[in-house]
Amino acid sequence: MAATVFYLDDIPEPGATAVLDGPEGRHAATVRRIRVGEPITLSDGNGLLADSEVVAAEKDRLELKVLDRRVAAPATPQVTVVQALPKSERSELAVELMTEAGADAIVPWQAIRCVSKWENKAHKAVEKWRTAAKQAARQSRRPYIPDVADLHHTRDLLNLVREAKSHGAIVATLHESGAGRFTDLPFDGVPEVVLIVGPEGGLDDSELTALADAGADIVLLGPTVLRTSTAAAVALGALGALTPRW
Repeated sequence: MAATVFYLDDIPEPGATAVLDGPEGRHAATVRRIRVGEPITLSDGNGLLADSEVVAAEKDRLELKVLDRRVAAPATPQVTVVQALPKSERSELAVELMTEAGADAIVPWQAIRCVSKWENKAHKAVEKWRTAAKQAARQSRRPYIPDVADLHHTRDLLNLVREAKSHGAIVATLHESGAGRFTDLPFDGVPEVVLIVGPEGGLDDSELTALADAGADIVLLGPTVLRTSTAAAVALGALGALTPRW
């Protein structure tokens, strides 16, 4: 069984001692009750991994001997999920699911029909998403923590779509009106995929038109209509099977 993953910004060279403290150390020592002699995999969240062994344990702090270091190859293609804001009770669940399913970057989007409104709390809400992404990455033992962008409005999203298309990305807006299927898109050899997931109330017609004009493909993900909090994870699973990501 693989060792538990915890995140540390600066991982020392093999043979040196690493200190895991703060929230990560507290979770490891107090919540997980990790003790001397147990193996832990450290990651900086940007692909660097290190096998280590606990040599000292305190209430909210671990000392670890670093045994080796290596860099995990990033997934190909890279996947950015643009997620229209779900209802509050499902917001962080959506982030957890897409992180566990392999999202490389997450963009919160204030779509027209979003029930949730972030105008006066965007910074706090984004930080909650970043925490949820980090916790889910740890749970799924990922060497990369997804980057969670600041809140995007539709004008920001359209700029993102145009920029991604200029670099050869596939941009797929998942919507029940799609004439084509997600699984029929030409994923072979593309460097990046952008998945756009609308809100519970659906995308407004003006948003669909603007996204299509910017270069996004409007596609059908599957035979059923999914909740906004689960659609990205399902699409990531399908993409994993269709590309070298898996």
